[in-house]
Amino acid sequence: MTTLLHPVSLVAADDTIKKIHEPWAGHDTQALVVTVIGIAIIVALIIKLKMHGFLALTIGCLFVGIGSGISLEKVALSFETGVGAVLGNVGVLIVLGAMLGKLLADSGGADEIVDKILTGGDGALPWRMALIAFIIGIPMFFEIGLVLLIPVVMLAIKRSKKPAMTLAIPALAGLSVLHGFIPPHPGPLAAIANLHADVGTTLAIGLLIAIPTVIIAGPLFATLAARMVPIGAAGAGGNLVADSGVDKAQDSVEAAPADGSAAVTRRPTFGWTIGTILFPVVLMLIRAAAEVWMSESAWIYPFLQFIGEPVVALLLAVLMAMVTFGTSVGFSLDTITEKLSDSLKPIVSATFIVGAGGGFKQVLLDGGTGIAIGKFAVAASLSALLLGWMIAVLIRVATGSATVATVTASGIVAPLAVGLSSTHLSLVVLAVGAGSLFFSHVNDAGFWLVKEYFGLTIVQTLKTWSVMETIISVVGLALTSLLWVII
Repeated sequence: MTTLLHPVSLVAADDTIKKIHEPWAGHDTQALVVTVIGIAIIVALIIKLKMHGFLALTIGCLFVGIGSGISLEKVALSFETGVGAVLGNVGVLIVLGAMLGKLLADSGGADEIVDKILTGGDGALPWRMALIAFIIGIPMFFEIGLVLLIPVVMLAIKRSKKPAMTLAIPALAGLSVLHGFIPPHPGPLAAIANLHADVGTTLAIGLLIAIPTVIIAGPLFATLAARMVPIGAAGAGGNLVADSGVDKAQDSVEAAPADGSAAVTRRPTFGWTIGTILFPVVLMLIRAAAEVWMSESAWIYPFLQFIGEPVVALLLAVLMAMVTFGTSVGFSLDTITEKLSDSLKPIVSATFIVGAGGGFKQVLLDGGTGIAIGKFAVAASLSALLLGWMIAVLIRVATGSATVATVTASGIVAPLAVGLSSTHLSLVVLAVGAGSLFFSHVNDAGFWLVKEYFGLTIVQTLKTWSVMETIISVVGLALTSLLWVII
């Protein structure tokens, strides 16, 4: 996915820049008011009527399109165009990422990483827990990674006798940061598509920002969180051990194979596991580096561009995983095919929410909302980075969905980002991703997953998980803003 624009796109970009510097018009007010009402409709449908995000986004999108003046015969076409454009790029990557994650989990590769990193003393255990989550979180969606890591966290708490939050927070921070910042997760991919950013550049800067963010929101904050909520083996209440079934978790780690992995005759080695996970990341980073430091006339340049294209890189990784996480561990070809099919079931919902977000973005552009947002930002001297973060925060707090917040906010600020360099486009993507993680609370499914898994009260979950998410969001904004000035 390159940031180089077709000549027609360059004309459109110049036209957009010109329009956002024109005087405010009555239609701009109309478009903004309609958009605010449309977002309110989406929020109400999700929260009050418990409607699926795809349907809520579609309904809100059609309302905004009609209300902003798009003719009736073109509203649906505008929405469909946006959905197709995003899913054409993002949908394939989400599917390939899910396949890689499924094979990693069922082959025992994830267990191999866990066992290797947990070997050693207890002093650095919170840091190793964050590292486990960081590595596993690259190819896995948050919910899947959480389910995979919970038994490990439980077992580590029981063995080390440390406060629960000392180990839980680093693991949660590692998973959450990767979910919000790093492709091939749905939110970052959608924002990349909406803003026409480069995947390799975003991945490189995202990893640079993710490491200090995980450190601050993970092991460092965990020390404070453990004091605020002193539960677990070393805590006063110990309700995690009592209520969350650590003994069962221990059994699941030490005795039970991964789901559907009865055919595994041997685990993949640690080296092959890490190599397979990082293989697509390395290919995309090589492509990004070639664009910066290599001449386009070099004979190897087209090849590096090809293998570093996200679809190709992830496809090669999945093919590699079919061997390292498949036939080499004892899976038959039929079993591998079955597992790849099963991997698609959990990601259907997120994929189509991303698609609807792309349709919403297109309607905002066609209806003039994007131009109005651009005019407002110019008048208020707000950068696309700060505006994107603020909008993502508002939608995240209102809907509870990081994905909805990311796809909507990135679509709204897209006109303001026209003409930015590849690096600055990537920073806007990451700022939007940071905003989409702000203050998870009772309207977020992740909030309840954490609460129930760790046996917390609502207040305890707010003090730990919700504060951790806010720290990630604010630190992410601070780091992207710093790089925005430096680069």
